[in-house]
Amino acid sequence: MIGAIIGDIVGSVYEFNNIKTKDFPLFSEGSCFTDDTVCTIAVAEAILDGSDVVASLLKWCGKYAHMSYGYSFKRWFQSYNPQPYNSWGNGSAMRVSPAAFLSPSMDYARKLAIQVTEVTHNHPEGIKGALATVDAIWLSADSSMNAIQVRAHISTTYGYDMNRTVDSIRPTNVFNESCQGTVPESIICALEGVDFEDVIRNAISIGGDSDTVAAIAGPIGEMRFDVPEELCREALRRLPHDLRQVVIRMYDEASKNQGGYRMKLPV
Repeated sequence: MIGAIIGDIVGSVYEFNNIKTKDFPLFSEGSCFTDDTVCTIAVAEAILDGSDVVASLLKWCGKYAHMSYGYSFKRWFQSYNPQPYNSWGNGSAMRVSPAAFLSPSMDYARKLAIQVTEVTHNHPEGIKGALATVDAIWLSADSSMNAIQVRAHISTTYGYDMNRTVDSIRPTNVFNESCQGTVPESIICALEGVDFEDVIRNAISIGGDSDTVAAIAGPIGEMRFDVPEELCREALRRLPHDLRQVVIRMYDEASKNQGGYRMKLPV
């Protein structure tokens, strides 16, 4: 999950200021967490506590209501009786990584992904984007699966065009908030990376919805590679105490993940 947070923070200054290059500073004075991190933290806490994800999203998004949430999602969490609104937006994929990290199997991760997604993004494309992201995270941690095999699985299972490269995506990629227009691109950025930092640089370099693309690619890269300790520390430093504590809790639990991939916070 720290991969999603790092991606979000790095991408925060490029979302509306796209750069089509991999040569850029990862962190600047203005780099900060966004709604992507808040929603991911909300999902993580709901899973950790075995509580209602709607209540958790309402709690955290209400606390950080000043963030740049999408119009429909903001109406959802500010409504009296929030109901699913048939969204196919990439928010479903951006916030789903805790479902992969805290599950004992990929099948369970998929079930959990649907549960935490359908409360808002109950459109088939919204569900598909979350499931594809969870699969890519889970399979990337499997030492018997290489990037080519993960691409083939995503293509066969979800019908995304995975026969592209970062270099081929970059020239024409534009801002797109849909799952179908960002999830396959994000997964390609993660699978083409040669290390974790390269994954994040790939994601930012294609432009578009930069913080969300990097937040989707980041946890996949986290499973494929070691996250540099200095990047982890810098991201945590930029989180307020309450958000940081949920991250620490999640990794404490993930380090005990029976039957799944045991993970520790790289600090």
